[in-house]
Amino acid sequence: MIGAGLAPEQGPPFTAPLRFFLTAPWFLVAAGLLAAFDPGWTEGPLSPTALALTHLLTLGFLGMVMLGALTQMLPVLAGAPMPGIRPVATIGHASLTLGTPLLAWGLWRGEPAALLHGAGLLWLGLAPLLISAGLALADARRLDSVHAMRVAFVALLATLALGLGLAGWLADALPAGWRPDDPFIWLRAHALAGLAGWVAILVVGVAWQVVPMLQVTPAYPAWATRPLLVVLTSAVGVALLAPAPWRVVGEIALALGLAAFALVTLDLQRRRKRKLASPTLDLWRLGMLGLIGAVALFALPLPGEPARLAGGVLFLVGFAASVVIGMVDKIVPFLAWFHLRAGPGTSAGALPGMKDFLSDAAARGQARLHLVALVCLVAAPFAPALAVPGGLLLAAAGAVAGWNLARAARLYARHRR
Repeated sequence: MIGAGLAPEQGPPFTAPLRFFLTAPWFLVAAGLLAAFDPGWTEGPLSPTALALTHLLTLGFLGMVMLGALTQMLPVLAGAPMPGIRPVATIGHASLTLGTPLLAWGLWRGEPAALLHGAGLLWLGLAPLLISAGLALADARRLDSVHAMRVAFVALLATLALGLGLAGWLADALPAGWRPDDPFIWLRAHALAGLAGWVAILVVGVAWQVVPMLQVTPAYPAWATRPLLVVLTSAVGVALLAPAPWRVVGEIALALGLAAFALVTLDLQRRRKRKLASPTLDLWRLGMLGLIGAVALFALPLPGEPARLAGGVLFLVGFAASVVIGMVDKIVPFLAWFHLRAGPGTSAGALPGMKDFLSDAAARGQARLHLVALVCLVAAPFAPALAVPGGLLLAAAGAVAGWNLARAARLYARHRR
């Protein structure tokens, strides 16, 4: 399982990424319950409920896992440990855990104080983690995956800066000279930098390493690594910064680049060396199909808000959440097993195997709940009654994921003692 060039012994203490991984599923639960008990999100992507849901998913779930994964991948993959990893991971995790619900509550209920306190807490708490990650990235090895991380990191900084400005605008707390003439320009840039620049490009860069390593596939072809990263980075830049008539060119290039990545990944998975069924492989396949579906819905000239909402659900829940769950279900058992094996006074025969930390049966049940929830949620913009079962199923999938990971952590702790 350990790929060439990786050095897991250089990784941080297991508690640094684990705290992020254990907390993330409960934001999926919160998002599912909100989607079920307030189906007003089906009215449009800018409704208060839709905005709150988006931030519970992006900051609470995806952000928690992705930042936790960075603490592990930077030293292991890039050979660049993050300075002060213990305190910065603790502070960053606390800020996400406390600031995200405040921000989501402020968006949902229109509470300026909650909005400002949530945004401020996120910025203050994440700043040490982001500084540490930036220093590590500056000193990292020159690998295609690391280049993708650098691009995604810059996009994350832009996303957070724009988000802070939008929170100040919504709370009417910005000085007169700082207020945007057209806040929707900021909103578009915030969404594009966050979803395409941070989430999508980071997933693409990580996939170059984890898909061949964890799914035993051939390596990505040369054109689908650095050249594709150049295309995606340029496309996001054009879509964000170019004059209005040229932005559509960037959006088209971005859509084609992401669709090409998804199709290549599906082909590599089809040609994998071991043809054994795997719930995590199924989640990755679902993620690639979700990405293709999201690109198609945003590219096709379909009228009305329901198509845009369905595309957003396919991107966040179908693509990003599916892939992230598939990664965590592999990473946590491996890290638990590795840290136990590397501990003093342990013998390989006394250790549990990786399947003991998270069995295929447990992962498969979670994946099935996630799939049915996705089907309901994608259809909910067209049939709002489906928001209730879709949200409850998403909450159930998140709860099962949280239970599975907590069980793996308990087994690790028992053997560690």
